[in-house]
Amino acid sequence: MSLLSTSGLSRHFAGLKAVEGVDFDLPEGQIRALIGPNGAGKTTFVGLLCGRIAPSAGRVIFGGRDISHLPAHRRINLGMAYTFQITSVFARLSVAENVALAARRRLRGRVRVDRAVRSALDRVGLGAFPRQDAGDLSYGHQRLLEIAMGLVQEPRLLILDEPTQGLADSEIADFKALIRDVSATATILLIEHNMSVVMETADMVTVMNFGRILAEGTPAEIHADPAVQTAYLGTG
Repeated sequence: MSLLSTSGLSRHFAGLKAVEGVDFDLPEGQIRALIGPNGAGKTTFVGLLCGRIAPSAGRVIFGGRDISHLPAHRRINLGMAYTFQITSVFARLSVAENVALAARRRLRGRVRVDRAVRSALDRVGLGAFPRQDAGDLSYGHQRLLEIAMGLVQEPRLLILDEPTQGLADSEIADFKALIRDVSATATILLIEHNMSVVMETADMVTVMNFGRILAEGTPAEIHADPAVQTAYLGTG
């Protein structure tokens, strides 16, 4: 069953066709990786899915409902959570307070919120830093904090844009395990340049180039695709 789909989704900026006529389908329960060279349109496409950017044409369907013109906060209320390439944590609030703000979207009562915050921080490996100011965390740990802020909302769909950027190799290994764990309860759309993460975690891969979908398939199929090799993997 499809959780998220788009039909003819497009976004033009003056003469630039950042996203053009994208038909996309994400089944419920799948880990989907979205890859492509810089400037391929991935971040704009995700912005269209999340409601941060309005489409020039086309539709976005989530859970069987047309959400093409819903604002971002309404999409969050429907069960969509996301992180972006640039961290958006509240630097002067503690790690726990950042996650608590997200938790209060769905929970009431301090005890329930505190329990959910501890669980989310433990899942991403930040359980030892609840009182530390978020702005004092390393960049990689701020990315993990954003993931915790998404997880605490118990989303149906978790969209992660370059989540491993700034993580050490050992943290990336933990991230792979985290993604597999989260996939038991949420559908995941992962925009990622680290090909080991893509190849080891994704069920399916979508490749974008010049604002369009270039190819889709399993990680093995994408790795062997000549067009993908030429456009992105650099082995063509």
